[in-house]
Amino acid sequence: MIKLLIVDDEQVEREGLEAILKKAFPGLAIRQAKNGKAAVRVAGEFMPDIILMDIKMPGMSGLEAVEQISTAFPETKFVMVTAYDTFEYARQAIKLGVKDYLLKPSKASEIIATVGNVLAQIQEEWKETSHQQATLRKALALAETDIVTQLLFDHVHEVHLDMLVEMLGIRSTDEQFVMSVLLPAGGEGNYAAIKEKVRITSSCWVGALYGRQLPIIVFRDQEIKFRSQAVSLANEILSLAKSGDSPGWFVGIGNPCRSLNQTRQSYQESLIATMDPNQPRRFRFYSDVPVLDATADYSVAKQREKQFFDQIRLGKWDELYTDFMELIRRYENESADLVQIQQRMLELLWIASRIMSEIGVEAEFPLYSFQASDYRQLRAETGHLLERMRQSYLKHYNRLEADTIQTIKKYIVDHSHKDISLEYLGKKVGLSPIYISKMFKEKLGINYIDFLTECRMEKAKKLMVDPEKSLKEITFEVGYHEPNYFSKVFKKMYGLSPTEYRRTLLWKKG
Repeated sequence: MIKLLIVDDEQVEREGLEAILKKAFPGLAIRQAKNGKAAVRVAGEFMPDIILMDIKMPGMSGLEAVEQISTAFPETKFVMVTAYDTFEYARQAIKLGVKDYLLKPSKASEIIATVGNVLAQIQEEWKETSHQQATLRKALALAETDIVTQLLFDHVHEVHLDMLVEMLGIRSTDEQFVMSVLLPAGGEGNYAAIKEKVRITSSCWVGALYGRQLPIIVFRDQEIKFRSQAVSLANEILSLAKSGDSPGWFVGIGNPCRSLNQTRQSYQESLIATMDPNQPRRFRFYSDVPVLDATADYSVAKQREKQFFDQIRLGKWDELYTDFMELIRRYENESADLVQIQQRMLELLWIASRIMSEIGVEAEFPLYSFQASDYRQLRAETGHLLERMRQSYLKHYNRLEADTIQTIKKYIVDHSHKDISLEYLGKKVGLSPIYISKMFKEKLGINYIDFLTECRMEKAKKLMVDPEKSLKEITFEVGYHEPNYFSKVFKKMYGLSPTEYRRTLLWKKG
């Protein structure tokens, strides 16, 4: 409902205007104020969309009231009502952004036409704002999945990390942890329901679905204990499971961390926590995963797991092979139980298989074909499984066309004004979002989101040469939905705000 405020020191004038407008526009919510000072007070409570303001009133004049109200509510539209048709009043009114004016006395038809024009303008702006908000919501959903992907699998440039966090509008805290949700085969349709469920329950960012695994960055609620918050959220997610596919659901929970840049560690921990989904409960904390290497320091064993994780993700197979063999040799020197150590190696190989699946590499699930009778057999069989996984990795990598990255690069350059996400690019070229992120960084030495930003900023600089284009128009043309965010990114990259940069262009041109 559009709200209208009538301001006039003559009650008969106020009543007359209200009667005319109620008859012509029955949907309007109308309030009155008897002077400028009252108008400022009523505007603060009523927050009108349009104000019919008399100019000459005792005490605070109409123009003074307009100046104060427009400062607090810049979207409010004003129509001045006056018996004084002078240039000076008109000049001041235009300077204050007044949309129109009515001369006393005015015919009912003139009042209706003038107010009707302003109402039509307000409705058009609302329609445009609604469209922009819908577009922004869509863009923010893409930004959310992308920032999770970048945080967990790559480095996010501080320009994007700081401002995307601000844009997303989801309350973040100084501490967070990652949950990895494993879904049953064919359970991808639960994505929207999970996202809605966690939105209601906790402050979090939901990533993209990779195969059957969904990562969620959860921000700590300092009012309750970490385990209580995690268990509550895990149970909420698991409540979405249907009775038939309940065994396919499992939630791994990583440890809390103090920085967004450390979330990859919590993510790795959450994956390790899903290694054995055959648990009495359908969720498991990383801190509850037993360390089979009883002779080793706990933190050292966990650090080794993370090292294996990164070696596989980056394709460092020679390093991985050497570290596996060294680990088995150390177990042998300590005379550790062979059955337990083979199980330990299988767990680590299982992590490797999970990571490969996430980056789009199809590989057989690693299984030992027999129980090793000595450490020599264990080394040989472990090396054999690692080699099979390496071959799957190389086969996948070599199958990619040599110009895939150039295809992606060209698409981003040509379509930088659109909402381009890693997930969308993945579907376009048939690769996983994680793999594209990795490949883009390796081949071009830059994150895809930084490359996309550079394309947009270069296009913006070219558009700024045209003085007829407003910065708001340029914001939308280059692919952003929020002028303030565009300005912050531009200044972060070039050291000048868009306004300052454009001023330098005009100065050089002059």
